[in-house]
Amino acid sequence: MPLDATGAPPPDELDPYSAQIANAFDRVGPAVVHVIAFGADGKPKGQGSGVIFTPDGYVLTNAHVVAGAARLRASFTDGQPMDAALVGEDADTDTAVLRLSGNGLPHAELGRSATLRVGQLVAAIGNPLGFQCTVTAGIVSALGRTLRTRSGRMIDSVIQTDAPLNPGNSGGPLVSGAGRVVGINTATIAPAQGICFAIGIDTAVWVATRLMRDGRVRRSRLGLSGQTVPVGTRVRRFHHLSQASGVLVLEVVAGGPVAAAGVQRGDVIVALDGASVAGVDDLHRALTAERAGVAIEATVLRRAELLTLPVTPEEH
Repeated sequence: MPLDATGAPPPDELDPYSAQIANAFDRVGPAVVHVIAFGADGKPKGQGSGVIFTPDGYVLTNAHVVAGAARLRASFTDGQPMDAALVGEDADTDTAVLRLSGNGLPHAELGRSATLRVGQLVAAIGNPLGFQCTVTAGIVSALGRTLRTRSGRMIDSVIQTDAPLNPGNSGGPLVSGAGRVVGINTATIAPAQGICFAIGIDTAVWVATRLMRDGRVRRSRLGLSGQTVPVGTRVRRFHHLSQASGVLVLEVVAGGPVAAAGVQRGDVIVALDGASVAGVDDLHRALTAERAGVAIEATVLRRAELLTLPVTPEEH
C-alpha cells in the first residue's frame, strides 16, 4: 500500500466506515466548542460542548450545561477562548442558544433528524471530561424515544445511539456520515453501556428559532405525553389518512385539556384542528401560545375507530 510523507495511507485508501467518520469530523469538528459555565464567585461550575451553526456565532448546546451560569466562555479546538452570551434556554427540551462575538466563524451544516434510519452511522463530537474535540462513533439504535428532562417534562422524538458519550459531551453535535448535524447530545443512562441520547435537530432548530426571536419558547399544552408511532396501512386507507404515523398517547394528565376532552391512553392523535399530525414534532409546532384558551378539534384513532374530540389547550 502506498504511503504519504507522514507514513500514513492516503485518504482515498480509508475503508468506507473510516472515511465517513473522518468526513464527519472534518466537516463539523472545527465548529465544535468547549463551553465552560462560571458561577457568581468566578469559579467554573460546569462544562459541556456546543456547535456553531451560523457564521455570525450562534451556538447550540444543552440548557443544563448553561443553567444558572453568571458567565459563559467558549473555546475552540486550538484553545482560543471567547466570551459567550446566553441568547435563551429552554429547559423543557434541554436546548440553549449562545452567541459568540465575531463573523465568518466556522459553522456546521444542519441536517434533518426526520430522515434518520435505525442502523445509520453517526458520530458524536464533543469534549468529554475536558478532552478537547473528541470523536466517537456508533449507529442510530432507535428513534422516537422519550426522555424526561430536569424540568420534569418529557422530550419526545429523541434519538438513541450507541456512540459513546461521557460528561462533557452534553451539548455537542451528533453527526451523520454525510457531515451534517442531526442531533444535540444530551444524556446517558448510568451504568448502562451503549445507551445514549440526542435531541433531534429538527426539534433543536425549532426551539432555537424561537429563542433567537423571543429569548424564550412560549407554548400551549394538551396535558399528555406521547411518542411517534406508525399507523397501519389498512387503517390509513380505510380512513383516507395522508400520513403514515401519528402520536400515541402514553399518559393523560388528570384535569388537563385532553382528559377533559375524553382522550384516553392508547389513542393515536393524527390531526389537530384539521392539520395532519405525523409525529410529536408536529404536535409541538401546533401548540403555539396563540392556541391557549382556543377550542380546536383533535382527531384520534381509538383502535380502528376515528374520533373527533373538542379540546381547548391551556397556557404552558
